Amino acid sequence: MNDGAPVAVTSTPVARVGLYRWRICAMLLAATTINYIDRQVLGVLAPFLQTEIGWNEIEYGYIVTAFQAAYAIGLLCSGAIIDRLGTRIGYAIAISVWSLAAMSHSLATTVVGFAAARFMLGLGEAGNFPAAIKTVAEWFPRNERAFATGIFNSGSNIGAIVAPLMVPIVATAFGWQAAFLVTGALSALWLVAWLWIYHAPEDQPKLSSAELAYIRSDPPEPSVRVPWSRILRHRQAWAFVAAKFITDPVWWFFLFWLPKFLHAEYGLTLLGLGLPLIVIFVMADVGSILGGWIAGRFIKLGWSVNRARKTAMAICACMVVPIVFAAKAENLWVAVVLIGLATAGHQGWSANVFTLTSDMFPRRAVASVVGIGGFAGAVGGMMIATFTGFLLETTGSYVPVFLVAGSAYLVALVVVHLLAPHLAPAQLDEAKHV
Repeated sequence: MNDGAPVAVTSTPVARVGLYRWRICAMLLAATTINYIDRQVLGVLAPFLQTEIGWNEIEYGYIVTAFQAAYAIGLLCSGAIIDRLGTRIGYAIAISVWSLAAMSHSLATTVVGFAAARFMLGLGEAGNFPAAIKTVAEWFPRNERAFATGIFNSGSNIGAIVAPLMVPIVATAFGWQAAFLVTGALSALWLVAWLWIYHAPEDQPKLSSAELAYIRSDPPEPSVRVPWSRILRHRQAWAFVAAKFITDPVWWFFLFWLPKFLHAEYGLTLLGLGLPLIVIFVMADVGSILGGWIAGRFIKLGWSVNRARKTAMAICACMVVPIVFAAKAENLWVAVVLIGLATAGHQGWSANVFTLTSDMFPRRAVASVVGIGGFAGAVGGMMIATFTGFLLETTGSYVPVFLVAGSAYLVALVVVHLLAPHLAPAQLDEAKHV
């Protein structure tokens, strides 16, 4: 074992082996984009549905918590299901559930109705990241995984850009129910394309033998599925779990409360929310791609995986710190830039954190590890949703939440380093004999 050593890369020029794997990455990008459009519709409409439906801040917090609770349950189960059924069928099941759930929001008229729709949406959407990360592990050699993850993960920002651009127009023209129906239909269209296009690399006739060899250029791994009990014996798993638990709640806050923050602090209308949110999530999109690219660049310069990954994570963590000043910014665009810098930092961080799983675990365990970590992140999201709802209902102040956001990533980086100081691969097979 060569802990933290640079990954050996085939000497064959990448341009000559084919590019079919990037088509698969494009499919993952599209799925993640649709995933975030569907979940972001409620956040964009929240300031105005709050008036129409009549919920208060605490009740809105409960609606968000319902999504988080289902997302947590779904993540805990979906990773193992996808590892068992494979990415093609597992992904198809997940997107079928979330497509129907997204459209069911159009039938809700009460807090309970919205909470029920959000719960089902959370169950379905939980399958996206475990399936996507497993697909990347199957289709990309290790030295390209962070970049591929950064690309598909940027779909979360594209979705968050498209939602405030599209949803206000659709809702203003055809009613808020139409916004949920239109966005939910997009996932149904993706499902058809996925079942038509996707096959495992070894079963894909359009994949050249040279590209398949390049994809499989890392040392071979056993294919036996690994149970959670064996995964959780390793500090590497807890490093990923801690990173998700500490930092995911910040991203959930961005998704579900930024429109309300901008409406409450700067008086933005439904149509007026579009441009500030687009700027914020365009910055996040750039951060996602650059965060994955910079780690890969460091590796190609000869850095160890450990040094490259943690340096990239440290840069991203520092980008989030200035958000502590956003809650009191007098100018809208000062707040937008500070928040955008933080969202960029989060997404660059996220691209590298997701890649930690394939750095430290074999492909057969990746989806399960991602699911367990995602469960922890969703539990953290439940806590921040309930906390934020009560905080805003009683004080009306966003300052404490922004203070937590600004410090969370540096704390998480310290915890990751303490639990996995070298990003050493977990010896899962040896664990059977412990």
